[in-house]
Amino acid sequence: MIGKLFAKVLGSRNERLLRKMGKTVARINALEESVAELPDAEFPRRLETLKYRCAQGETLEALLPETFAFVREAGKR
Repeated sequence: MIGKLFAKVLGSRNERLLRKMGKTVARINALEESVAELPDAEFPRRLETLKYRCAQGETLEALLPETFAFVREAGKR
């Protein structure tokens, strides 16, 4: 009974996860155009920059949108 009330007010666990992921997806989609405009020669340099940022301790959560945008664009090319 109480669980159903919380689910109505706050949303189910699945709905909360989808809302959280939706923000990340929006950030990825915002990067799509700028990543698509990069020449092929620039891809390896930008990926090295991502690897460097990761090695310097930047969180994976912060790197995820940009990394995924690059992976998606690489799949298109």
